[in-house]
Amino acid sequence: MADRSLHSICRWTFNPGKGGFVPGDMRPEWGGAFGTPEMVKLVGDKIAPRLPDNIELGIEVHYDAEVDDKNAAAVADALMDNKLYLAMITPGAHCHFGYGGVASLDPKERKAAEELGTKTVDLAYGTLKKAWHPDADKAPALIIWNGSFGYDIATVGIRQMYQNLKESIAGLCKYEQKKGGSLYIGFEPKPNEGHPAMLIPTVASALLFWRKIEDEFGVPKAKKGVNKEFGHSEMIGLDHVYDTVEELDNDAMVHMHLNSQGYNDGLILGGPGKYDIDHGARINGMNVAIAGLIQQAGFSRWKGHDMQTRAYDSAEQGIDRVVRSVLSWEACEKAARELDADGLMDVLAKRQTAKAEDMMRHAVVAAQGYFDTMYK
Repeated sequence: MADRSLHSICRWTFNPGKGGFVPGDMRPEWGGAFGTPEMVKLVGDKIAPRLPDNIELGIEVHYDAEVDDKNAAAVADALMDNKLYLAMITPGAHCHFGYGGVASLDPKERKAAEELGTKTVDLAYGTLKKAWHPDADKAPALIIWNGSFGYDIATVGIRQMYQNLKESIAGLCKYEQKKGGSLYIGFEPKPNEGHPAMLIPTVASALLFWRKIEDEFGVPKAKKGVNKEFGHSEMIGLDHVYDTVEELDNDAMVHMHLNSQGYNDGLILGGPGKYDIDHGARINGMNVAIAGLIQQAGFSRWKGHDMQTRAYDSAEQGIDRVVRSVLSWEACEKAARELDADGLMDVLAKRQTAKAEDMMRHAVVAAQGYFDTMYK
């Protein structure tokens, strides 16, 4: 096992039910009075004891849907009491703004969305500060998810939306810098949801965005980058292994969301053209490859599990899926560490790709064995 491995659990995973076309009350114990402090305690009581000792756990939350000024003190205390950390915080703009958020062409909406962002920064540096990891390079990520800044009609106004986005995010970054400049700020690219078209749909879009606001507004790219979201790349058939190369090559992987749309392990349905189903991390060759890439790059920040319990899961099954997701990734990392990388490069240089495939398949089999051992 690695000396330390940081995993973060998402507040939104623990919901009473999806609703709509599936039951909205499958897990009544996660509704009503079950708030974020209670979720933190659940992670400490039910999940942490089932994981290897080398794993440190953090929590991810939306402001102001899951943490706000009213419950922040209780959330911070719960984190401290359960030896957990604030791993990620994000403005929940999609809960409030349906016409572009900080990119909106409506000046009132844009101003309100900008205020939500600065309040998120204030809370992170204020009441929640005591729950940060003591190592500065493990400080929380401030993730900008683009569920708000999208559009559904083709007009020349899209360019102005993009300019608004640049100006607003540059302002947020400068505001955070004055607070201390300790947060890692990243975009979470997504091709769609909650609009048919989004302003930052891909990893390449995010990388270009940071370059533009450095050039135009003087915002340095240090501690800026991408929340690596496996599933969002999978949704539109992009290669999340190559995405990893781009992110690492630009020193831009500030956070990770380990999940899957399901199509790449031969078992779970989903994939390109499907909705964002958010399975947990899977054991497969792609994930072993990504684990090897981040190990080579020395990535040691938070690996979040942006996942949903299945619509038919009980609370017990939902908890078990989170444990399985964490252990699956740990198993992929162990398999990647033990893979003969020099031997793999040798057969690739000789064009012996069938042998390379065999080596990766053996790594996947080994990972499943590691998972089985840890899970028991």
